[in-house]
Amino acid sequence: MPRSTDRKHGVVLLDTREHTPEHERLVHQKLAQRLAQLLHIPVLPTPSAPRDNHYYLPTDTLIDPAKYQALGIRSPADFFGGLVAQPYMATKAISHPLPAKARCPQGWTDDFARLASDALLRGYTVFSLDDAVAAAALLLRDGPLRLKPVRATAGRGQLEIHSASELQSALGEVDEAEIALWGLVLEENLDAVETFSVGQVQVAGITCSYYGTQSLTQDHAGVSVYGGSSLVLVRGGYDALLQLELEQAQRLAITQACTYEAAAFAAFPGFVASRRNYDVARGQTADGKVRSGVLEQSWRIGGASSAEVLALQAFADDPALQRIRASTHEVFGDPVLPADATLFYQGDDSEIGRLTKYARVRDYDHP
Repeated sequence: MPRSTDRKHGVVLLDTREHTPEHERLVHQKLAQRLAQLLHIPVLPTPSAPRDNHYYLPTDTLIDPAKYQALGIRSPADFFGGLVAQPYMATKAISHPLPAKARCPQGWTDDFARLASDALLRGYTVFSLDDAVAAAALLLRDGPLRLKPVRATAGRGQLEIHSASELQSALGEVDEAEIALWGLVLEENLDAVETFSVGQVQVAGITCSYYGTQSLTQDHAGVSVYGGSSLVLVRGGYDALLQLELEQAQRLAITQACTYEAAAFAAFPGFVASRRNYDVARGQTADGKVRSGVLEQSWRIGGASSAEVLALQAFADDPALQRIRASTHEVFGDPVLPADATLFYQGDDSEIGRLTKYARVRDYDHP
């Protein structure tokens, strides 16, 4: 059996979802092509039988290490994404502890919340409706809370809750079986929020770490959703990132992301990831205090991945390059593209309408 260090035969998309939106599927194909260029191998169709000599691009964080070892996914060199042992570990459910005496799924550990406590906002993860009511009672003493479905992306599905009656109405729309398996997050609500992105990717022997900020845009229904990320990327690990001249809020976000990631590696046996991204929020609580903490992790293809792969290619092309800027942009409609834009998607998605996705890279000294 070939080892994970052997040369891969090709890049293979691994779609583990019941349904992948058209715009995401096409972006994934473009990302597969870019990764294949980095690895100097072709993009291959999904094999009919398991093969352990491919490089995989999964659509989601993979669950169950034993299952994916049959595909040869054992180390960061084997795939672009992450691999965990239990479903809840793949979502923002890990970002908070359980309330006292709450139900928990198989494999749950309190070690993560303990180790990551300095990087977390105040909140709770629950796996039943009764525990959601109990957790909300604790949080509502100090102000509004944010109810967050753990598998929703781009900020969709979140609700600001001000009272027990609002919570009961919201919970009436929740699938109990979904909560029992994946969990539900209740978190202190922050105002005037700035969201930082901190992450690291490892492909073709290149490690790239970054920080940046996210922007919001409005979809065709007028809902505010993820609109892109502006990143500063360095060759090397988080230590190289922390050597940059940083504002205090940026440095704290990077440090909290490092704490969160170290806790994951310590608390979750079998955790492997080559693509790691963390959303870190800084905002004001109801009593006016400034709070910062990691909202969630992304150990899979994400909104920043097009910028990540373009930066990796820039580092591969120029061994002397140490720093670069990159950005991703998601626009509902047909914007005028900058001359240096790399288009990843433009079309009429059957679910969300006209959408354009592109990325840019530029010199570090030219923000």
